Amino acid sequence: MPKKIRIFVNDVVLDAELNETDTAQAIWDALPIEARGNLWGDEIYFSIPVKIEPESIQDVVERGDLAYWGPGSAFCIFYGPTPASRGNEVRPASPVGVFGKIAGDYLSLKSIRSSPKVRIEKV
Repeated sequence: MPKKIRIFVNDVVLDAELNETDTAQAIWDALPIEARGNLWGDEIYFSIPVKIEPESIQDVVERGDLAYWGPGSAFCIFYGPTPASRGNEVRPASPVGVFGKIAGDYLSLKSIRSSPKVRIEKV
């Protein structure tokens, strides 16, 4: 059975599912997490208390992907192009390990401005 989480970004509430990776399990075990997010194009990222080598790292991800960026121990939420993107692709600053996906409308994140308050919890 997939692990489900709820992500609160200011007033935006998103549900997501984690995949079956060690990274997803490590993040699940660390929940709940609260942080102050940073924006980089259409990405929200923030450091989390998880240190793990992500599996299956990727240079390009999909809109709605949740990923772990190892060098910064960061939880990343991708919902559109970043400054590193070429054309319409979604490209992280450097490779990330995708560990989950937003279930539903991630476009509400486009209303978020600088330094959002983020909370992630188990459902």
